[in-house]
Amino acid sequence: MTKTGIVLVASVSIIRADKVLIIKENKHTARNKWNFPGGRIELGEDILDAARREVKEETGYDVKLTGTTGIYNFMSSTNNQVIMFHFTGEIIGGSLQIDNIEISECKWITVSDLLIPNLYEIREIDVIKQIVKNIINENNYSLSLYNQKLGM
Repeated sequence: MTKTGIVLVASVSIIRADKVLIIKENKHTARNKWNFPGGRIELGEDILDAARREVKEETGYDVKLTGTTGIYNFMSSTNNQVIMFHFTGEIIGGSLQIDNIEISECKWITVSDLLIPNLYEIREIDVIKQIVKNIINENNYSLSLYNQKLGM
């Protein structure tokens, strides 16, 4: 396999009452795999705006980003180099709406459940485990690490 490119992604763990929202993807590259809401950052888009947009598109929820667990660099199952900016957030509006085209379902689970082997079929399991460990260990950093997008 050859590398097909570099993909920039924004992802969000939405936390409510000690639970996190996970989505079941229905995309051809990740059918029936569980993940956090997220997706590609569009050309010229602010990273924080991309994170909020992706959550809205995939869940119907409006979120306030509360922190970041970090930046993750990995090779995806589709052989892309992915640079993922992962955030934590909380719901501030909207209502659950999934389209069943890209997302088939979602559920609230205890964060540590994502560390139980074979409980869920998880997309990019090694990355999700790193994120979960950061959440559990409260390695959640200020959004001030991200500067506002400058004019292009």
